[in-house]
Amino acid sequence: MIEMLQYDFMRVALVMALLIGLAAPAVGTFIVQRRLSLLGDGIGHIALTGIGLGLLTGASPVLGALVVSVLGAVAIEVLRARSRSGADVALALLFYGGLAGGVVLTNAQGGGANLQSYLFGSISSVSASDLYVVAGLAVAVLGIVALFGRELFLLCQDEEMARAAGLPTRALSILIAATAAVTVVISMRAIGLLLVSALMIVPVAAAQQLTRGFRSTMLLAMGVGVLSAVSGLAGSFHYDLPPGPSIVLLALAVFVAAVAGGAATRRRRTASGADRAGVDAEAEVVRG
Repeated sequence: MIEMLQYDFMRVALVMALLIGLAAPAVGTFIVQRRLSLLGDGIGHIALTGIGLGLLTGASPVLGALVVSVLGAVAIEVLRARSRSGADVALALLFYGGLAGGVVLTNAQGGGANLQSYLFGSISSVSASDLYVVAGLAVAVLGIVALFGRELFLLCQDEEMARAAGLPTRALSILIAATAAVTVVISMRAIGLLLVSALMIVPVAAAQQLTRGFRSTMLLAMGVGVLSAVSGLAGSFHYDLPPGPSIVLLALAVFVAAVAGGAATRRRRTASGADRAGVDAEAEVVRG
């Protein structure tokens, strides 16, 4: 770790990994609770069109991806709410449209090589100016989670109950989708658009194996996200591996360990409950 910190680009990458490790699982907790785990993948493909537009027009690909991703996320929510086909078809429509648009626009500009860094991530090539943008967006994402966490939690638990309680469910649904879009854009330079959804979903799935409450799941997922992002980055530096896939594989390893740990904990609780029930039954016999 100390050797890694001797390089400026690795210090920038480390801060970015920390921010992504916090923001992605925080938003992912709401997405998993709403059973929209593929939302990040769909938005990631839509972001390709924004990157293509940025490369073709000479503007910032990150800014293009941000604008198109947020608009795409809003469109997904509108289609999900109004279309008879449901959320999966709405995701598929924008999924394929975004992918096709991105490839066509990028090829028209001749930037196929640039597209690779966005598809698979290139955290070590992130500049200090990129870090400022990502830091601002990450603070915005975490601020939204902190300010609207209670309302978003009620929406994710039961949309009908949230509507009956007077909450603006449509606006909150769009807020979750738009925040997920911003998170995808934050993470795409580090993880890559093809893998970005993993850091939103896998840490949450791992935390769910060990905790029960919503808040404890979110906090543990953020811890797993930071551990995976920072350790994956350090491992990629020492062993000359691609950072994005390294981070995702480490998160998956944590998930496997959490599944084993969760199963062991549940067996221990079951055995403890059975022993206590046996003691209570013997006490009843003695009193009788």
